[in-house]
Amino acid sequence: MKVGLVGKPNAGKSTFFTAVTSASAQIGDYPFTTIEKNVGIAYVRKTCPSKELEVEPNPNNSLSINGIRYIPVEVIDVAGLVPGAHKGKGMGNKFLDDLRQADVLIQVVDSSGNTDLEGNSTEGADPIEEINFLKNEICQWISEITMRTWSRSARAVEAGEKIENFLSERLAGLKFSREHVITALRKASISKPIMKWGPDEGIVIAELLQDIAKPIVIAANKADISSEENLRNLSKKGAIITVADYELALKKASEIGLIEYIAGASDFNISSDKLTEGQKEALQKIKVFLKSKGSTGVQECVEKAVLEKLDLIAVYPVEDETHFTDGQGRVLPDAHLLSRESSALDLAYKVHTDIGDNFIRAIDCRSKRIIGKDYVLQDGDIIKIVAGS
Repeated sequence: MKVGLVGKPNAGKSTFFTAVTSASAQIGDYPFTTIEKNVGIAYVRKTCPSKELEVEPNPNNSLSINGIRYIPVEVIDVAGLVPGAHKGKGMGNKFLDDLRQADVLIQVVDSSGNTDLEGNSTEGADPIEEINFLKNEICQWISEITMRTWSRSARAVEAGEKIENFLSERLAGLKFSREHVITALRKASISKPIMKWGPDEGIVIAELLQDIAKPIVIAANKADISSEENLRNLSKKGAIITVADYELALKKASEIGLIEYIAGASDFNISSDKLTEGQKEALQKIKVFLKSKGSTGVQECVEKAVLEKLDLIAVYPVEDETHFTDGQGRVLPDAHLLSRESSALDLAYKVHTDIGDNFIRAIDCRSKRIIGKDYVLQDGDIIKIVAGS
């Protein structure tokens, strides 16, 4: 599962990436700062079962802090897109190609209106245009792949090949499944004969595929210097109000011991008496923003993308159903994110292919009830998988 950060140049994507992953990314105030894609790890928060079970966890593939489980997700920071990217303008082909990997997208928008669609300094730009242009670029890209050499492709369909099979094979590199294609075609309800499909039909299908298979969360970034009107308009579009600069500043201050701060929190505590006046003033400004908005918005964006848009749940596999441990005695060592409606067998394959191949049964560790491979997992389940050798 991968989250892609997208947007025009100079919208604050690299700062957002660094803030959410605490990884190093080149940060600058000029277009095309990011030449090669950056990949890092962010975390989504779920309630750790250790709190309910009153046990001390020994996390292996994730973190557990004060009863909260921080589960890692991969984040890809793809460099800025500009209008015409689907035709190769700017560095469009390379960056759009990187997006093939992403399952869900976070679009970082410059809510201040201080940069144009190509990332150059300006005044009074409408951030809503950013949302529209990027969606259009992605859909044009999907459409062109869908409709490439269509007259020849349509003949194959008319000759008997099912269109959903044909399109899912063509679009597999974009991580569009057969189920995605079937859903999009059903919703499109195109009455025109397949041989007569053209760019218009391609866009209709592309827009549906994007919504289904690469949903977008909008981060209204630079909210600290934005007008209230811009923020209201962006909020109406479902955008999350964010200030990546603030999140990054808080994490850096926490790393060097000036404050105590946990990602996504609505406040922080000052833990040093060696702050300069400038630092005190900056932290106070951030504190006022947190009180007003509830958080910097950065963590919220990632969690909305992963837990809401992708509708993922957290499941905890163990080997000992009584003590909730693995083979090394670690309590609740791993947390895995799976799609809602995933089965016990899906979890077995997530743990290891051999375990899935040799699945015998599973045990719900809370109830100690034996469950089969078709058991539908619930968020927070603790499961023991029994497999043959």
